[in-house]
Amino acid sequence: MKIKLDRVISIATLTTSVVALILVLKKPTPVATPLPAPAVAANAQSLEQKMQQLEAAREQGQSGAEVRLNAQEVAAAIAQASGLLSPGAGSVGSTAQGTPSASDGANPLSGDLGPGEASVKDYQVNFEGDVAKGQFLTHVAGKDVWVTLEGHLGSKDGYATFDPTKIKIGDLEVPVSLVNDQLQKRLAEQRDRLKLPDSIGGIKVENGEVVLKNK
Repeated sequence: MKIKLDRVISIATLTTSVVALILVLKKPTPVATPLPAPAVAANAQSLEQKMQQLEAAREQGQSGAEVRLNAQEVAAAIAQASGLLSPGAGSVGSTAQGTPSASDGANPLSGDLGPGEASVKDYQVNFEGDVAKGQFLTHVAGKDVWVTLEGHLGSKDGYATFDPTKIKIGDLEVPVSLVNDQLQKRLAEQRDRLKLPDSIGGIKVENGEVVLKNK
């Protein structure tokens, strides 16, 4: 009887492992909808104008002035900052909310990764209520794996912060407590990229938009 029970447990464990592997490799539901390249460029220009308005308000002594950025504008800003979209660009590949696709092994957002580290190949962003959603495709152990993050965006001491509330690898949800320490460590390593402009006093997500407030 014990032998049969051990065999059942072994089969159940194997089945669970196979299902977990399938879920990890499965592409999850996209967090955003693709936009054509001209729309991406237009959103990048819209964001630049809003940032100019915020700076002008600060120069006029209007402390606490706000601008609101939608997901398309933020995605375009990420593309522009990474060099994947230049001002006035006529065409770029896009994956979601106008987020350009990064070529394999050449994504500036992945940073200088050492041997064996995963590199980001593709990414998407969106906002819902007060939650920021990010999704990126990374290459790990010879396999392309989608990682989805949801959480709260904020700021502290002049740097953007991110507190995750949900993490998925492929289509498999992972307890935040298991990976949050590693995520925060990774964010700390990329701290320079999280520094807010000196004129920005705060950042948060509200009603599906990013709210920037000047000092």
